[in-house]
Amino acid sequence: MKRGNAMLSRREENILLAVWKLDEEAYAIPILKYLAEVTGESVSIGGIYVPLDRLIRKGLLTSWQSEPLPERGGMSRRYYKLTKKGREELVEARKVNDRLWDGLQDLSLEAE
Repeated sequence: MKRGNAMLSRREENILLAVWKLDEEAYAIPILKYLAEVTGESVSIGGIYVPLDRLIRKGLLTSWQSEPLPERGGMSRRYYKLTKKGREELVEARKVNDRLWDGLQDLSLEAE
């Protein structure tokens, strides 16, 4: 695959994977919780919107507003979904990682 964009940052890749994993429930809070659970990193709610918007501008995600929700005082949620281009970028990122790790299967911290 010939790449038209720069490679994904680790944060962008993690967010795309979270959106893909969460599927119909991919909005900011579940994305943050999932990333914290998997990576152990704490990210502020404000810190997630900038990369989400960047991924939309790159055409890797789409988003839409839900109808107003009574449990949120009439506020709506912004949901995210992976685009075909986003899935292709993730597949390519995995291939690159696999190639980088190839031959290092015996890598162990005990070897040092």
